[in-house]
Amino acid sequence: MTMGDKIKHFLQFSDLTADEHEWVFQRAAAIKKKFKQYEKYHPLADRTLAMIFEKASTRTRVSFEAGMYQLGGSVVNLTTGDSQLGRSEPIEDTARVISRMVDIVMIRTFGQDRIETFAEYSRVPVINGLTNEFHPCQILADIFTYIEHRGSIRGKVVAWVGDGNNMANTWLQAAELLGFVVHVSTPTGYEVDQAVAGLRSNASYKVFKDPMDACRGADLVTTDVWTSMGYEAENEKRMQAFADWCVDTEMMKVAKPDALFMHCLPAHRGEEVEAEVIDGPQSVVWDEAENRMHVQKALMEYLLLGKVS
Repeated sequence: MTMGDKIKHFLQFSDLTADEHEWVFQRAAAIKKKFKQYEKYHPLADRTLAMIFEKASTRTRVSFEAGMYQLGGSVVNLTTGDSQLGRSEPIEDTARVISRMVDIVMIRTFGQDRIETFAEYSRVPVINGLTNEFHPCQILADIFTYIEHRGSIRGKVVAWVGDGNNMANTWLQAAELLGFVVHVSTPTGYEVDQAVAGLRSNASYKVFKDPMDACRGADLVTTDVWTSMGYEAENEKRMQAFADWCVDTEMMKVAKPDALFMHCLPAHRGEEVEAEVIDGPQSVVWDEAENRMHVQKALMEYLLLGKVS
């Protein structure tokens, strides 16, 4: 990226255009192929990624860290305990300092406002590794996984069963941008908020009271834990509210015969999904988990180098 270029961030799915997403998916496939063939590919040699974790993580940390090393770069890992972000220093100051020392930053935090503020004062690209409102890298991986298994997602139906959370918000953004439809079914009181997703219209999603109806004719059925990180105090209440929103074999039967099942993990078998579903033949959760690394590599390459041939 040359000086004077506008810095590109990936704070929510809608930060990239449909064409840019298409590019990232193509690059993810090419980069994954190199990885599978043990072909060395180091376009980010001498580049450093700073990872800032205010929320704990397994998959996000491993996928970004391994991915950056595989691209020839290096990684600095910061948690709230060993950085000033969790103490008295304003986010603006932390952003100004860290972005003078590294080439790209990934943040996993609570409110979207925190990452937006950091990006505003950063000299380098910032990637959202998860916030309360959005999880764009995960949906990037999910759609890439769908494309790998079934081809283009345009015109397809994705059933979202469960909490109207950061995953649901991001699916809605992706549907509007990439031309597919999301069937949303959540318990009363846990609906998605169209305003949070920032949608221009509600044409790309339909709401169903009954999760069975949401799954009917779906190309992809997907869910998440009932209690996301930061909402643990509501756990018992949620267990009761979500009892009928467990993705089971009956739901998969009313979806298309070749429908896929996805889950961003970690999963609780017997809660949001039956073991027979997540461990069954339609589940692609392990490909999906691995693909976090490949799409994030393609994303970092794009944010730092633009479109490489």
